[in-house]
Amino acid sequence: MRVLVACEYSGVVREAFKKKGHDAWSVDILPTEIEGNHIQDDVLNHIDKGWDLMIAHPPCTYLSNAGARFLYPKGILNEERYKKGLAAKDFFMKLYNANIPRICVENPISSKIFNMPKHTQSIQPYEYGHPYSKHTRLWLKNLPKLKPTNNLKNYQPYLPSNTGGKKRGQKYSNGVVHNWKDASRTFEGVAQSMAKQWNNY
Repeated sequence: MRVLVACEYSGVVREAFKKKGHDAWSVDILPTEIEGNHIQDDVLNHIDKGWDLMIAHPPCTYLSNAGARFLYPKGILNEERYKKGLAAKDFFMKLYNANIPRICVENPISSKIFNMPKHTQSIQPYEYGHPYSKHTRLWLKNLPKLKPTNNLKNYQPYLPSNTGGKKRGQKYSNGVVHNWKDASRTFEGVAQSMAKQWNNY
């Protein structure tokens, strides 16, 4: 298959499919961390090039429910951030509606105000051999749901959560990673499961 991994600079998913014998390419505005088939550009310039499968990781900064507190500072809608969220949704939908036979788009839980399409399934890193929780949603087209491969019982939050509630004595987590670049990398176990389970589709 010709596989497009959209908005991936890490090369993790691309390399997982490449090892299965596929012609896999990652496209991102950032350079790749793993030397290989990578195009540094806007992925929309390469969306119509005869791909058989696309796995997309569109930016979630302005869509994610984790940033909802910035969307409503002091209970009032932040119009500038809302517009950025709408632009992020538009980009998401261009990927989701691309003319590619098989599609997987991943993103975290989004703020309800953006009225995102219904996701197909939710996955966690601890279902694929990583001792962390990080709720991720998948929107699938012509692909079966991803099946867990190594479900761990002991895990910890991967990302910080409710850090603003720390001073108020509420439950919170400092997480493991604290920057967007580390947080956006696909877990190796998830990438390997995608490549193995979607190998014949």
